[in-house]
Amino acid sequence: MDDMVKRIENCESEVMVNMRGGDGSVTIERLLTPAEMYDKGRLYAVLSLEPGSSIGYHVHEGEMESFHIVGGEAEFYDGSEKYILHPSDTTLTLDGEGHSIRSIGDEPLVFIAQILYK
Repeated sequence: MDDMVKRIENCESEVMVNMRGGDGSVTIERLLTPAEMYDKGRLYAVLSLEPGSSIGYHVHEGEMESFHIVGGEAEFYDGSEKYILHPSDTTLTLDGEGHSIRSIGDEPLVFIAQILYK
């Protein structure tokens, strides 16, 4: 990190297949490490899913997660209802709640995910 700027080429990147039992693959570019977040969370990243790819339904315990949609279109499931998400939409999944997300449409789904501890 150069003072207060962290360049994307210096971020850890990984591809996860069938993440949380979902379909296809998810590319994760970790923008900040837990230490850079003062150990108050475990994820601050840009996630990309090709059309049809998904992150399977899972529940958060002792933490919360938010998604901010940057590009593409998503189907978001909160355990009881499905929502269609577009760029600039934000979700919030609190401690004890669950969710899943799927890329729909013709272009990749790109969103910022943040997981903070309770």
